Amino acid sequence: MTSKSTSVTESIVWSQDKPEPAKRDVAQAMLRGAIGHCPHCNKGKLFTKYLKVTPQCSECHEDYTPNRSDDLPAYLVLLIVGHIVVGGMMSVEANYDWPTQWHSIVWPVLCTVLTLVLLPPVKGAVVALQWALRMHGFSNQPDGDELPALRPAPHHDA
Repeated sequence: MTSKSTSVTESIVWSQDKPEPAKRDVAQAMLRGAIGHCPHCNKGKLFTKYLKVTPQCSECHEDYTPNRSDDLPAYLVLLIVGHIVVGGMMSVEANYDWPTQWHSIVWPVLCTVLTLVLLPPVKGAVVALQWALRMHGFSNQPDGDELPALRPAPHHDA
């Protein structure tokens, strides 16, 4: 009978042979994205249209097809505009006596203008944040969507 012995010093080491990717400056990337520039090179444009993210930077050829900004920019703009408008309305009501017609004109127009002005910079900052943090395909690693789903183990009755 033969026995296999393993030494105590022998151990399994789990590691990846890939080096750690270089850190990206999140604040700088978000500032570049907010002004509509490529967060990588700051030369190319991030948008081809009002809110349409370019598939690839024209200068450094950074791929932006993994972008998944979805609804976050709209939620953030809603939060910002809501605070500005509600604060303004409360301040005006407390300090002035505006006619109802003024309120019905000023606040909807202010909401519309602020929303249209703030959406592109906020979306650019969100896309740049995803790029800087290597989220959603910007890391060349599979996302959770591409990984196989975990299934519960079959139930065995004893």
